[in-house]
Amino acid sequence: MDLSLYPAIERIMDFLPSIATLLAFTAAGLLLALTPGPDMTLSISRALAQGRRPALFVVLGTSLGVVCHTLLVAFGISALITASPTAFFILKTGGAAYLLWLAIQAIRFGSNFKVDKIEQTASSPLANISIGFWVNILNPKVIIFFMTFLPQFVTAGDPNVTAKLIFFGIYFIVIGMPVNLIVVLAADWLSGWLQSNPKVLRGIDYTFAGVFSIFAAKIFFTQAK
Repeated sequence: MDLSLYPAIERIMDFLPSIATLLAFTAAGLLLALTPGPDMTLSISRALAQGRRPALFVVLGTSLGVVCHTLLVAFGISALITASPTAFFILKTGGAAYLLWLAIQAIRFGSNFKVDKIEQTASSPLANISIGFWVNILNPKVIIFFMTFLPQFVTAGDPNVTAKLIFFGIYFIVIGMPVNLIVVLAADWLSGWLQSNPKVLRGIDYTFAGVFSIFAAKIFFTQAK
């Protein structure tokens, strides 16, 4: 091996966590990925309405939101947001309003239409990425979660703390991706049966609208601690 590569390898090893820490983070990350939230609700709703491809673009959008939250935490911006009552109020109000808008859309347009109509009204990849991104990024509960969760796996005196936080944030996406794929594929697999049972499908539309409304209320009443 070229000896000139050793410094680069050592720098990489410095910010990688220990095996024990990585296993603990993996277990916690899987449990959190399995916990329903606005991101999962949106991807399931999109899979039922338009199929797995649009839903996967939604997942991509929420993943980009996680990247942004990770960078905010790693560089300390999230702490500034939650420390400012005005900034935090604007953030949570915007997030709650956006989820309420999604609830209204679910009731007005929903999933209750035929396959040929789905193809005509399906959102573009960019639109699905965008909606996934904004649902994630406008959720102050996610900011608080990342501020309290990620730092548990690093030490304050670690000179590579920023790099490690970024690593954990990206690794969190990797952990959650298989869960997201299974959820989307399962919803897409059931969509054919659901489309042949319009009353059930319409009930799901109202269910998702209710879930989005509940998440909107929770987000609005979230307090920075």
